[in-house]
Amino acid sequence: MLKQVINLLPAGPTRDTGMLVGGMAALLGGNKVMGLALFGRGAWHTEQRWRAHHPDFDGTWQHRWQLAVEHYERTHQDPINRSLHMVGIPMIAVGAAGLLVSGPARPLWLLSAASFTVGWALNIVGHAAFEKNAPAFADDPLSFIAGPVWDLRNLGVVRGRERSPASVNSMAPVAQA
Repeated sequence: MLKQVINLLPAGPTRDTGMLVGGMAALLGGNKVMGLALFGRGAWHTEQRWRAHHPDFDGTWQHRWQLAVEHYERTHQDPINRSLHMVGIPMIAVGAAGLLVSGPARPLWLLSAASFTVGWALNIVGHAAFEKNAPAFADDPLSFIAGPVWDLRNLGVVRGRERSPASVNSMAPVAQA
């Protein structure tokens, strides 16, 4: 059935992004296995497409991570979009966790579904109305991790970070005095 769903999507980047989004939609619809399978496959293909567009990349995991962070930074410049993401991404993360651990139509699942949906709505509004670009994950699947890490760093939660105007504009570590 997974192949039938995937074959409904046009080939190329649209299919990759469609699998990512379809995976999230399946999770929201209560189909955890299909959701995780679609999402994983979409992330894998998006990463393969990223590597095909960067044939000179032969760096370490740390170098790949730095490139993902730089891409996330470039695609999140508008301050209103950033603020919407600071609220929306934690809602998505908490909502996804709740959707994974709870059964459909149960109280925790309903609350998680609402959080997940509102979080995504905030991010979509941020990109459509303010940033005027596609979400970073359409080009780099590591953005799904870079976004929450960016939030945590800007909230001062990640060790080695202090919250300052400079830290809001950079994901690079802030020197400790």
